[in-house]
Amino acid sequence: MLYFLLYLFIETFVSVKIASAIGPLWTFLEIIATALYGLWIIKNMHIQMMATMQALASGEISVEEFESMNLYTLVGAILLIIPGFFTDILGILLQFGVFSKFIARKIFKLKSKRSPEDEDVIDVEIIER
Repeated sequence: MLYFLLYLFIETFVSVKIASAIGPLWTFLEIIATALYGLWIIKNMHIQMMATMQALASGEISVEEFESMNLYTLVGAILLIIPGFFTDILGILLQFGVFSKFIARKIFKLKSKRSPEDEDVIDVEIIER
């Protein structure tokens, strides 16, 4: 809940500052343009996936990076559709591969640091006949 309130505060603060600087018409046009761009990204997501599949097949990226890059592209497109300047800035940054790779590496490091006791757990599936 705290993170959501922090997000609302940042979104409101950034949106009011930028909207007051550029005016209502340009604010409206920015909201429409970024929403259309987000929809265009989702519609053409297959192109991004093919490019990352080729990079995965050639060994340039790992499976985790493949998953995270496509996920962050989709999340970035959804953020572009949501009105607001802060979400639009985050959505645009997530469209860049370097930024999404950076976030993916940070998240996977945090994920591995968070649960070292889970390394002793063996996942087994028993099939009875």
